[in-house]
Amino acid sequence: MPIRNIPSAMEHGIVSHDLAERLDHVSVALEKVQDQRAGKHIPGGGKLHSYANIYFHARNPMMSRRRDQAEHLCVLRVKTEVLSIPGTVITDQNAASRYVKFLPPSALSMLDLNYIYAEDWKHPDDQIADWKHSSAKCAEVLVPERVPFDYIDGAYTVNKSSLAKLREIGFTLPITIEPDMFFR
Repeated sequence: MPIRNIPSAMEHGIVSHDLAERLDHVSVALEKVQDQRAGKHIPGGGKLHSYANIYFHARNPMMSRRRDQAEHLCVLRVKTEVLSIPGTVITDQNAASRYVKFLPPSALSMLDLNYIYAEDWKHPDDQIADWKHSSAKCAEVLVPERVPFDYIDGAYTVNKSSLAKLREIGFTLPITIEPDMFFR
């Protein structure tokens, strides 16, 4: 999340794409992916853009593409209790994928967490495995509309300067400097 968006997150929580459009914010979303997400509906639920999305693991292809912005980003730590918010759905890969499975949180054991949390997703000798793993690294928790800020229990930053910026805007929860999460 852009550090600039933290005051809004402290007030409104982590919000869906639809709700974010009504707020002053900076987006790090990839427009091509957002175009794919715009047309998706969750089986038995609403449209994908009406859900707040949280990656299981922030060190993923999306963060890799934004590594040049690391100084201006933070990763919010979300409590596992988020899985008990009514209407929450989990995915086995990026929710924009054609092959994604939308599952109830009770099906968490169906996800290969070792695969999702693997350090690397590259398979140089197998392009299909590379694509599958890349998508799985972006497995998500989808929460209707918003994740209230009281589900946040801390943050990660790339360095001391980013930590200081986060503190300056009033973030009082624990912050861990974790450069590797930001591909540094």
